[in-house]
Amino acid sequence: MQISRYSAPEFDPYGDNRQQEPDAGWLAPTATAQLESVVAIPGSKSLTNRELVLAALADGPSTLHAPLWSRDSELMVEGLRALGTRFERMPGTGGFGDDLRVLPADELLGSTTIDCGLAGTVMRFLPPVAALALGPTTFDGDEGARRRPMGGSIQGLQALGVDLDDDGRGALPFTVHGTGRVEGGELAIDASASSQFVSGLLLSAARFERGLDLRHTSERLPSLPHIEMTIETLRTRGVEVATPEPGRWVVEPGRIAAVDVAIEPDLSNAAPFLVAALVAGGHVTITGWPAQTTQVGAQLADLLPRFGARVALDDDRLTVHAPDRAADGGRGIRAVDLDLSEAGELVPNLVALAAFADGPSTFTGIGHIRHHETDRLAALAAELNGLGGRVTELDDGLRIEPVELSGGPWRAYADHRMATTGAIIGLAVPGVVVDDIGSTSKTLPQFTKLWEQMLA
Repeated sequence: MQISRYSAPEFDPYGDNRQQEPDAGWLAPTATAQLESVVAIPGSKSLTNRELVLAALADGPSTLHAPLWSRDSELMVEGLRALGTRFERMPGTGGFGDDLRVLPADELLGSTTIDCGLAGTVMRFLPPVAALALGPTTFDGDEGARRRPMGGSIQGLQALGVDLDDDGRGALPFTVHGTGRVEGGELAIDASASSQFVSGLLLSAARFERGLDLRHTSERLPSLPHIEMTIETLRTRGVEVATPEPGRWVVEPGRIAAVDVAIEPDLSNAAPFLVAALVAGGHVTITGWPAQTTQVGAQLADLLPRFGARVALDDDRLTVHAPDRAADGGRGIRAVDLDLSEAGELVPNLVALAAFADGPSTFTGIGHIRHHETDRLAALAAELNGLGGRVTELDDGLRIEPVELSGGPWRAYADHRMATTGAIIGLAVPGVVVDDIGSTSKTLPQFTKLWEQMLA
C-alpha cells in the first residue's frame, strides 16, 4: 500500500531516531464495530526495573513473579549481569513469560560496557550501582539516548565523590570509575528534567556508607508518583526512607532485604486499550487491576470519566464504557483542560482521545515530556497536524482542536507511546500507517497481537 507523504513539519523531532520510511509500516486497523473486549496486560516496566536493581543489591536471592519481558527490562537484566549479577529464568504462570530469580554478586565488578538502548531507567538507575562496583563501567545507548537529559544523575554522583568522566557533556556516553564504595551523605540536585534522577539515587542509597540525604533544588518536580513508587519498593525490602519535607528524601544505610515480588500489570500500557473504548465505542475490561498501587496508570480511572467515560472496578477487573453517542452522531467525548504534570507518560494516548472530543482541550504541566524517547510535544503536534489536525504547542503543553482527520503516515520516532497513539487514531481514521510499530517492544512486545484480539 503506497501512501504519499505530507510536507515535513518545520520541526522534525525524529533526530536520529528514524527507523524506516513511513510508507513501509503497519496499517492501523479501523474499528468496524463497538468493542466488547477483555485484555490482560503484562507486568509493569517501572516496577520490574526497580525490583531488578533492588534484587541485585539485596542480601540474598529474590524472585520476580510475572516480570515484564521487553527491550527495556532485558537491557536492565543485561546491564546488571555485566556487573556480576546472576539470573535464572523459571517457568511462569501468568501467561506472559518466565519468572526470574535474581542472585546478587558477592562483589560487583566493573570493567565492562552497559548498553542503555533508549531506556531512561537503565541510564539513570545503573550508574549508582556501577559506582558500587570495582572498576570502570562505560554507559552508552541508542543515538537518541545521547540527547536525553542526564545532568541530575551525573552531577549528583560527582558531588558524592564518584569519579565519573563524561567529557563535560552531561549526557551519554560516560564512564563511571567504581571503587566498590560510595560515601553518600547530603546531596542537592535539580531533578526538574526527570524524576528518575531521584529514583536512581534512592535505589542504591542504602548501600552508601552514610546513606543519602537528597534534596531537590527546583520548584518543579515532574512525575512525583514515580518517586513514591521507588520509596514503596524500598520500604518493602526493609529500607528506612523518610520524606521530612516536600522535595527531600532521607535513606538510612543498611541492608536491602531479599524478597519475592509479584509484578503488577503495567497500567500505563493499559491506556491505549482503555482509550480505545471511547474512540470505537463499547467497553474494554483490563484484568489484574490492583486495589492499591503507586503506578501512574491508575489515574486513568479518574481521568477517563473527565472525557465522559463510565468506569467500574469489580474486584480486579477495571471496565471502561464509552460515553453515550451525541445527538449529532459524535462520540460523546468531552473536551477537557488537564494538568498532567504527574502523568506525563499518559499524555500521548490522551491526546489521541482529545482529537475526537466535542471541543478544544488543553493539557499543561508536561513540558518535561519533550525529553522522553523523543520530544513528545513536537511529535504529537507534527503527526496529528500531518493528518489534517489542529494542534498547537504551548510552553508546557498542547492545545488540541478537534477537526476531521484523514489517513496517512504516522511516525513513531522510535517511541512506543507515539506508536500506540497512532494505533488509537487509526481506530477511527482509515489509512493510518505507523512506520515503526515494532518500537512498542520497548515496554509491550505483544501490543499488535493484543490490539488485534481486542478488535476481534
